[in-house]
Amino acid sequence: MTSVPPIKKLMVIINPAAGVDRPILGLLNAAMKQAGIEWDARITHKATDARQFAKDAAAAGWDMVAAHGGDGTVMEVADGLRGTGVPMAIFPGGTGNAMAGELGVPVDLAAAVALVASGLYDVRTIDMGMAGDQSFLLRIGIGFEADMTKIDQELKNRYGILAYAYKALSELRTLASAHYKITVDGQTEEADGVSCMVANSGVLSTNGLKLSQKIDVADGAIDVVVFSNANLSTVVNLTASVLSGADPVPQAQVFHRQGREITVEVDPPQSISIDGEQIEPTTIKAHVLPQSVRVVVPRPEVA
Repeated sequence: MTSVPPIKKLMVIINPAAGVDRPILGLLNAAMKQAGIEWDARITHKATDARQFAKDAAAAGWDMVAAHGGDGTVMEVADGLRGTGVPMAIFPGGTGNAMAGELGVPVDLAAAVALVASGLYDVRTIDMGMAGDQSFLLRIGIGFEADMTKIDQELKNRYGILAYAYKALSELRTLASAHYKITVDGQTEEADGVSCMVANSGVLSTNGLKLSQKIDVADGAIDVVVFSNANLSTVVNLTASVLSGADPVPQAQVFHRQGREITVEVDPPQSISIDGEQIEPTTIKAHVLPQSVRVVVPRPEVA
């Protein structure tokens, strides 16, 4: 992690459809005016807008670009800034905000804005992943984990993270095992399970709960995890862990490998999501993009 000089210009990319409506413009105006930071905002209207706005801001010389939305918006902004050296700030505005949890960014919007305005932060360089032509910050979900992301926005607005518990319980009724053929850096293994993840980040919620302490967002590798125990208790325990902040399922119940290139074939085909966005079922071929994007994080507390 590195310290950076105070910024002079901040571009904020806002997804108005993400999460619960939270007023941000007045908050930004007051905080940035007091800090003497010039700022502007772009509003997204469709997928890919955030990515393009971030690219445009980097090319135009903005010192920092902030993403206000959920993890999908954060992923797009990160992809737009990938390789530019322009740091990204996260102003959480979604339902899950898992990347904020990964990096210790305050979930409270006012606190996240104040962190940037204060200039008292560090910048951490983290990895991304790539599957085909689609990048990801968090993970690719296959099976149960992907099915859990098929949640109506109205349900998320009404119940927040509890919407995921509701969806999990409904999916448990039709949970079925599948066969995974997994190749990691040229070595092929097979496993049966109800769900598979190819992860750059192992964080499952805003409180920083991790699927595994071995998964690191800045280690130059990606991880593949299979829930190899097809009984319901494994998935129920995982869902309960996300909601309660308890320890995740025991590692003995999962298949876990790490590498730079990972291929996953599944039979029968299962649902697939990339950072929460559904894609067509296919063979997943993913690789790590080391040290891809710089992100604003709080400075460690000094004891």
